[in-house]
Amino acid sequence: MSSENQPEQAIRERAAEWAVRDSAGPLSDEQQRALEQWCAADPRHAKAYEFARTTWADLGSLAQIAPPARRASPSTLARPVPRRSRLRRAMTGVAALLVLAFGVAQAPQLLLDWRADYITAAGEVRRVTLPDGSQVDLDSRSAITLAFDDRERRVHLLAGEAVFSAAPVSAHERRPFVVEYAGATTRALGTRFVVGQAGEGGWVGMLEHRVAVDLLTPPARGRADQVVEQGQSVRYDHVSGVRPWPEQNLQRATDWERGVLVFERQPLAEVVARLNRYRPGRLMVVDSQLAQREVSGVFRLDQLAAVGGVLSDELQAQRLELPGLTLIY
Repeated sequence: MSSENQPEQAIRERAAEWAVRDSAGPLSDEQQRALEQWCAADPRHAKAYEFARTTWADLGSLAQIAPPARRASPSTLARPVPRRSRLRRAMTGVAALLVLAFGVAQAPQLLLDWRADYITAAGEVRRVTLPDGSQVDLDSRSAITLAFDDRERRVHLLAGEAVFSAAPVSAHERRPFVVEYAGATTRALGTRFVVGQAGEGGWVGMLEHRVAVDLLTPPARGRADQVVEQGQSVRYDHVSGVRPWPEQNLQRATDWERGVLVFERQPLAEVVARLNRYRPGRLMVVDSQLAQREVSGVFRLDQLAAVGGVLSDELQAQRLELPGLTLIY
């Protein structure tokens, strides 16, 4: 989709993601380049990012608000309003603005529903069998569309993440099995692999046998293709090309297939970002220091409704519940 045709809500949501990511700590060089490229791609991007960054900063600064002085009435002493109440009311106002800015429009989801052949809702994990006998395990908020023809069995991953178990090429099925996502194709040379989003590009993990990953256009630097062997992972984008991703834990990255999410000493910001894919509404961490606190735990996908309370209680943090939004601060 060209930047000119991007829905305004999609731009606002992406800007909000960048603002939250930036508030959690300094961006890596790669992330900074990706942000600059995104802002330069469309004037609306830079404007939306500046609004999101300013709004997020205003929300975070509320924790530092000092209680205003109150003048006693000549006839009666005014009862002081607790600082927590003032802070809570102020956060409610700014949080409502965030909800309006980033959370209410459903146009992108409706468009995805219209395009997809198979789609999953928040918290839903689904296995589908394709016409050729291949199986696809769709992660939460994921979608695919099929483009099978006489030459190949192509699957477009439209959103989210999926594990593909490709029916092998044989005397009865000569067409290669190909998954396209984020400007690259992954051609099955074996059976089972995972494809999903990583930063501004995608990633591929090989669970059984091997696959060939090829960028559709040459990158600014780095490799344009690579064969991925069993147990290996790569990530790719059009800035740095295809490169190994040895730190990616394949078992943990696909824990959703087993109905759980496993975290081991990961920053709260990363934990919340992943949890948001599996539950309705959004969790937001306001305080940047709190966002860096490490979290470990195992969360069942069917018990994520109360995860905001679990996290805030374990971290001894405050939370504010709003329709579709939970703030942790």
